[in-house]
Amino acid sequence: MRLRIASVPPLALTGGALTVGLGGLYLAGLLVAGGDIEAGTTVRGVDIGGLSHAEAVRKLDDRLAVAGARKLTVKVGDRSATVDPRRAGLAFDTERTVDRAVRTASDPVSLVGSFFRSGGDIEPVVRLDERKARTALGKLARDLDQKVRDGAVTFENGHVEQVTPRRGHALDVDAAVDTLRTAFLHGPADTATALPTRDTEPKVAAAEVRRAVRDFARPAMSAPVTLTAGGRRFTISPAVVGEHLTMRPDASGRLVPELDGKGLRTAPAVARPLAGLTTTAQNARLRLDGDRVVVAEDARPGTRVTDRALTDAVLPLLTRTGAARSGDVAVQRIEPEVTRENAARLGLTEKMSSFTVNFEPAAYRTTNIGRAAQLINGSVVQPGETWSFNRTVGERTPANGFVDGIMILDDKFTEAPGGGVSAVATTMFNAMFFAGVEPVEHGAHSFYIERYPEGREATVAWGSLDLRFANDSGHALYIQAEATDTSVTITFLGTKKYDEIESVTGPRTHVQPPERKVSTDEKCVPQTPLEGFDVTVERVFHDGGRVVRREPFHTHYTPRDEIVCEAPQPSDSGTPGIR
Repeated sequence: MRLRIASVPPLALTGGALTVGLGGLYLAGLLVAGGDIEAGTTVRGVDIGGLSHAEAVRKLDDRLAVAGARKLTVKVGDRSATVDPRRAGLAFDTERTVDRAVRTASDPVSLVGSFFRSGGDIEPVVRLDERKARTALGKLARDLDQKVRDGAVTFENGHVEQVTPRRGHALDVDAAVDTLRTAFLHGPADTATALPTRDTEPKVAAAEVRRAVRDFARPAMSAPVTLTAGGRRFTISPAVVGEHLTMRPDASGRLVPELDGKGLRTAPAVARPLAGLTTTAQNARLRLDGDRVVVAEDARPGTRVTDRALTDAVLPLLTRTGAARSGDVAVQRIEPEVTRENAARLGLTEKMSSFTVNFEPAAYRTTNIGRAAQLINGSVVQPGETWSFNRTVGERTPANGFVDGIMILDDKFTEAPGGGVSAVATTMFNAMFFAGVEPVEHGAHSFYIERYPEGREATVAWGSLDLRFANDSGHALYIQAEATDTSVTITFLGTKKYDEIESVTGPRTHVQPPERKVSTDEKCVPQTPLEGFDVTVERVFHDGGRVVRREPFHTHYTPRDEIVCEAPQPSDSGTPGIR
């Protein structure tokens, strides 16, 4: 049969032929492909051409599983590690990968084009769980981050040690998520994947370390230095100097030498020759002639070599050679606060107050009260200064001259270091009270002790309770403290601010009876009973023949329970109790 073609304009014929041709090819493509994957299509070398969607997914699940499980080698700076993709939330999404490969009627150009080419390689789709990825990267950062290390110079046994500077690396977790995904997508490589980092350069570079060693460190350790102080000559070896010598970077990263003068002076080679040069300034000793103050003994200046003076003498010598490595140390003269010439100008002219506490003799009291009085005696308190019992007397320890004695702890008598010192605290409180100066901190005993004036007594405890007063008299104060086997007396010398200080004690209120308690504690101290009560004492200030001020002191005393000490009862087994 012959096909007859109607006569048509050339343009229409061409257009119609084109339309029919493309349509035919599209229909033919549909018939040939049938919705399956284009022939020759691969994913990471896996051929899925001609397979249905489901077949392709199954094949990729099987073949890409091995590739997707391979650990990734990564680097943070110069440190390497491996990452398990599954733990990092990385996997191939085979469903979406096959969707990319399928050619359907919605893409006629691709179908028609399939007559003229074969399929190509399709990049797989990666599924990423960012939460898991950040967790894995965070662990990497903890393991692989490297702190920056500055270059440094140290000294060991008279030798110079150099520390090489090192750049710091910190994993940039946010930026590393995409890098990790890309590394997984393209599969394992011969080299590790470098993850993005935030780098920190050392402040002290290698060149600065070399300069510091050349210009200072090696000369410093090259030979001993010799010092002269107060006519005494002594030598310090490089090893001793090096123990207290450091080089620290300044703001520009330059290593600057620092010498610890305080530490250096403790070295035996330095401490021994300087020991005789350190003397304490002695104030003039004052006494009373009637109620007037006179000088009983002249003051003596002291001397010392300060830490700063030692540092200033040694450091310049360390870069010198030969005889130039010798120098002098400045010896400082310490002037006493009170001298025969200035005592009157300071206002140390009369007795302001004096108070005595008597006590039953006991060896521990004699020792502890006498030691506390010795440490207090001669204290000078300038106008506006605050005096502290604990700071002046120090901790009540055997090393400080104190022994165990009876004191109140947890509302009962017990044995502890420094027992009996409260007698000195009470004496000081009353001397302060009648001198008219300002109390800053004080505390009474928990229960009343009969030998002390009620409401006008004080106790102290190292680290928790102090006795302090501020000198608001307008002149210097000089404190005399004297102790015997049965008494302690404290006297304030200065200039009276008031004509008279009077004490007025109010009635006892809120009286509470004590209880009776039996103790089998091997350290039990018997205790007599005494009622508890509240009391208020007024400090009354007289000046110019009239009362100018009243100051109340409120005190609460708990009952002093009766403590009866008994031996422990035998146990059921017949074993005697421990006494």
